[in-house]
Amino acid sequence: MAIHNILGKKGEEIAESFLIKKQYHIAARNWRYKKLELDIVAYHENKLIVVEVKTRSTEFIENIYEIIGRKKQRLIIDAANAYLETNHLENEVRFDVIFIVVNNGTYNLKHIKD
Repeated sequence: MAIHNILGKKGEEIAESFLIKKQYHIAARNWRYKKLELDIVAYHENKLIVVEVKTRSTEFIENIYEIIGRKKQRLIIDAANAYLETNHLENEVRFDVIFIVVNNGTYNLKHIKD
């Protein structure tokens, strides 16, 4: 497995743990539909929360709010719609991003809601 894939999996584990501590109920991780994928699907306060996890090994990044481009946003929305349809859900949906920087065994996490 490539190093970036290992780092990504570690980031998803960290994000899942963080969400559980914040009383989120994890419904799915790495949910796939055709070529679409959702990193984490959770429930919190009667909402379905779709979480995109971005993990880096350095804090040097472009604008944190521009990490996920328009094309990726469209794919996440399409995947969320597929999740709702597949599971026959009508929940309100919120899209979050968890950004994690892992460095020498420690990490910093930023949870951007909505």
